[in-house]
Amino acid sequence: MAARNDGIIRAVLGPTNTGKTHLAIERMCAHSSGVIGFPLRLLAREVYDRVVTLKGEASVALLTGEERIVPPKARYWLSTVESMPTDQDHAFCAIDEAQLGTDPERGHVFTDRMLRARGREETLILGSATLKPMVRELIPEAEIVSRPRFSTLRYAGSVKLSRLPPRSAIVAFSAEQVYALAEMLRRFKGGAAVVMGALSPATRNAQVAMFQRGEVDYLVATDAVGMGLNMDVAHVAFAGLEKFDGRRERRLTIPEMAQIAGRAGRHQRDGTFGTLGLGGDNGPAFTDEEINAIEEHRFRPLDHLYWRNSDLDFTDVTALIRSLEMRSEDPVLRSAPLAIDLAVLKLIAEDPAIADRKGIAARRLWAACGLPDFRKVGPMHHARMVRRVFGYIADGGHLAQDWFAAEVSRLDNVSGDIEALADRLAGVRSWAYIAHRSDWLADPAKWAERTRQVEARLSDALHERLTQRFVDRRTAVLVRDIGARGADALPVTVAADGEVSVGPEPIGHLTGFEFKVDPAARLADKRLLLAAAERRLGDELDRRARALCADEDQRFTLFAPAGGDIGIAADGHLLARLAPGRSLTEPALRTARALDRLSAPARAELRARMEAWLERQVQRHCGDLVRLGAASTDRHLGAPVRALTAMLYDAGGLMPRRALAEPIGQLDRPMRAALHKLRVRLGALDVFATSLMKPEAQRWRAALLAVRAGRPMPALPRPGAATLDGASDRNGAALAYRRLGETWLRVDLADRLAAFAHQARAAERPAGTPLEPVDRDLVTSLGLSETALAALMAEVGFRQTDSAWHWRGTRPRTRARPAPARPGNAFAALAGLKR
Repeated sequence: MAARNDGIIRAVLGPTNTGKTHLAIERMCAHSSGVIGFPLRLLAREVYDRVVTLKGEASVALLTGEERIVPPKARYWLSTVESMPTDQDHAFCAIDEAQLGTDPERGHVFTDRMLRARGREETLILGSATLKPMVRELIPEAEIVSRPRFSTLRYAGSVKLSRLPPRSAIVAFSAEQVYALAEMLRRFKGGAAVVMGALSPATRNAQVAMFQRGEVDYLVATDAVGMGLNMDVAHVAFAGLEKFDGRRERRLTIPEMAQIAGRAGRHQRDGTFGTLGLGGDNGPAFTDEEINAIEEHRFRPLDHLYWRNSDLDFTDVTALIRSLEMRSEDPVLRSAPLAIDLAVLKLIAEDPAIADRKGIAARRLWAACGLPDFRKVGPMHHARMVRRVFGYIADGGHLAQDWFAAEVSRLDNVSGDIEALADRLAGVRSWAYIAHRSDWLADPAKWAERTRQVEARLSDALHERLTQRFVDRRTAVLVRDIGARGADALPVTVAADGEVSVGPEPIGHLTGFEFKVDPAARLADKRLLLAAAERRLGDELDRRARALCADEDQRFTLFAPAGGDIGIAADGHLLARLAPGRSLTEPALRTARALDRLSAPARAELRARMEAWLERQVQRHCGDLVRLGAASTDRHLGAPVRALTAMLYDAGGLMPRRALAEPIGQLDRPMRAALHKLRVRLGALDVFATSLMKPEAQRWRAALLAVRAGRPMPALPRPGAATLDGASDRNGAALAYRRLGETWLRVDLADRLAAFAHQARAAERPAGTPLEPVDRDLVTSLGLSETALAALMAEVGFRQTDSAWHWRGTRPRTRARPAPARPGNAFAALAGLKR
């Protein structure tokens, strides 16, 4: 579009929410053809969708660097300012956000379009009121129309994230900060939509749609949100007031602040703006001057625009660079800072072979330098890709299809996190830009469709990841319901399988008396979900407790996994742990934390029920051990019996005979009879309660000993096992086994072999008949090795020489000292005093 003077030129200037873009769309659609240049690809896409609704797909074209939808008979063109068609004649032309002529990187493009792009019937220049002096200076024939803001914009101060009002947008100035804020909003408020300039239109639209539909009440965005993206935002909170502009970290200008803050309020609805209080004294804060200027829409007028010569000299690359760096004679048009396209051109021109390129080759080189740096890798790295592209197209050739296809295929991968997908999206935008250059590829339509498909897949995956990471619909429902009705009014239901739901949203599972939050919920959400459920689960938990108390004992079991804690369980769920108590057979009961959620009466009833069950089970399986404890305090029994039973009870019903030698030596016949009634076996090697050798009794005895010692449950042998291999000294003794070298033999079986040996020695036999003190049938059935047998027989008093057994008698040994008395064991102490 060459500059022309026969059409109407209007500059429509004013703050945000004045309907400037809406006016441009209306005016364009009133003409037979038209074009509008926008600052963002996202905005161009948004307006394209609106115009398609009015005029139909066949009449509307979309032209951006990475997206090209051009029907054969297109009359209305929506594009980014860089992609505006300059070789077509349109009845209408508009340039949106023309004040961006002050942008260091892209400003010269806006200035060029403002000066040169014209419609034959009407031209609109849309922008801030600060642009007025530049319009008067550069386009004196233009009619200036000022438009007031439809709604009021007011400063609302600083607000904490937890108190952020619904329908708020938080603006940050880096992807890292956007993600961090979105994560915090997900924890506190149930989620947020995310909008950044680097997102594809599909991803951005999907995120905005969630916000517009009310699925989330919060939006986190970069400053790209200030460029005309229309959303129902009531409040804008600045997470910071400084940004990196590509060269340095600087404070936002007041017009930039106003552009962003102006997103609050729409049409006739008023809006507010402020800062986000993140704690500390260094949070962002507006000055009084900035607040007044934003509220009153009063800004310092622009005194310059950036400009770059568009009349280029392609004689050779050196002449091209010289023409690009030419200065304007107009003092308000400043030379643009070094943009990345010119920086890349200068880097590539350092190669003499490229610097000598002339004419068409120089034009192609400059076209290649226009490839945007979507991945923000900087001139040095970006120049490598540009140089390779130019290597293919320099002499009118096309890019190698295998290279293009391989690079696009590498990016066609929807796995990975948000950062990986966003990086691939930025990468595929470069190839989409190349695919829309019809002179760079042999089959541009094919590759444009291919890159479109890859971008669509990556966009869908990125939207899914953003939603998955930053939106928790369950938490959003809970937050909304708690705010509207209070936590006590939430409809909590428990299904037959234990699934707990709040309204339609399943939030966890009730297992026994323990509520477990859905594993899909993140750690930060679990406290909220737990609180919401527990307030309404009390009745269900009390009902379960009452049902358990009313049932028979079969539902309770001893919970004693090898190597784990020991307690009482019901239906496989741990209800209480056992701890050292008043005595070995009276352990203390510590209820599980899950029972704390029961009402006090229900918890007391269930505890009493478990204590009664525990007492019955100890009496049933270890009754003889309980009677040993009672006998130790029975004054009708002699002191030796009381001392022996006290020590035996303290040891769990089993002790080596040598450790009890002194009280056994003091036993008379009645005393031995009393011990026999207690079912105590005074074996040749061990003294033990015979009933404790049963499998279930062994299990309970091992559990009681482990609880008192504060140790985990030992690994139990299989039921009926006679021997153990590899058991530790501690476990073997706890499980009533006697050590024979590397083998452990159950003490009652060792006693049978010992008794047989003594009976064989005492029996009369013919002279010259060798002594056979071994019960071979029993040894064979036990699978006892000769080494273990020899160790056992040595303990009994036999030795083997030349395959014959000889009685050698018990070796003289220092009298074994009994096991040290446990505190409070009076009869053990009495035995010590007698010694």
